[in-house]
Amino acid sequence: MSALIYTVFATREDARAVASQLLDERLIACANVIGRIESLFEWDGERGAGEEIAILFKTNAERLDDAVARLETLHQYEAPAILGWRADSVGKATAAWLAALGD
Repeated sequence: MSALIYTVFATREDARAVASQLLDERLIACANVIGRIESLFEWDGERGAGEEIAILFKTNAERLDDAVARLETLHQYEAPAILGWRADSVGKATAAWLAALGD
């Protein structure tokens, strides 16, 4: 089974550095740096806005929890928004590619 992880970073360099680390540790097979997004949010009771870099990580379901935990330790934000989920439907080639992370 395959899985995805979504988060945002303050800079493209931060996103790339963390993606590289997760790749080196074989916790993910791919990182798609989506690019600049506008974020509107509420934090500590105040409304905020800013630009961030969105990123989507591809992994297998067996590595999902470890990848999320490691991402939390590597992330520069005090309380990063990290969302991980198992994919219900995956192409055969993608499933095989991501399953190889367990090897």
